[in-house]
Amino acid sequence: MNYEDITLAKIRNNIIADKENKVYTNNNFVPLYQAGSLAKILIVGQAPGLKAQNSATIWNDKSGERLRMWLGVSREQFFDPNIFALIPMDFYYPGKGQSGDLPPRQGFAEKWHPQLLAALKQIELIILIGTYAQNFYLKNNSHKSLTATVRDYKQYLPTYFPLSHPSPLNFRWRNKNPWFENEVIPTLKQLVQQILNKQ
Repeated sequence: MNYEDITLAKIRNNIIADKENKVYTNNNFVPLYQAGSLAKILIVGQAPGLKAQNSATIWNDKSGERLRMWLGVSREQFFDPNIFALIPMDFYYPGKGQSGDLPPRQGFAEKWHPQLLAALKQIELIILIGTYAQNFYLKNNSHKSLTATVRDYKQYLPTYFPLSHPSPLNFRWRNKNPWFENEVIPTLKQLVQQILNKQ
């Protein structure tokens, strides 16, 4: 185990021990993220859904299936920590709100993301899924709407690649914006394949 992997293991223990996550730890829920020191592609999403939390596997739902299709990768490749780091804006299911899942907890990403990214020294591409991830990483460079940010994805390359959420509930947005799957997704697949070909 190299220094970065030792650091990542310590961070994981600290997340589990953090008092802000006590209610999850006491209910035997583990932090849902994937981070290996050799990862080449980082995917930043919102927060795990209920199905992912109950199965203790991030992106283990219909959204994950569609995301893997967009990336052009197999389930095996997706869950290989030497290829993908999967780090959402919160590592625990935040609960149900009036119109869907609650947002990631404020301050969570600010606390843990910098520590994790410092140990992920081989990342070549950061994929930002949804408004929370895009606002956090792109800051003032993001547009006022997710649609505008995603449409202008080339502006953020080669470091970042903004995407809409692959949730089945997002089908109206995809139907309204056919350019996304016709233009953006082919570019994403090409970039991912270029990185995988270096493996």
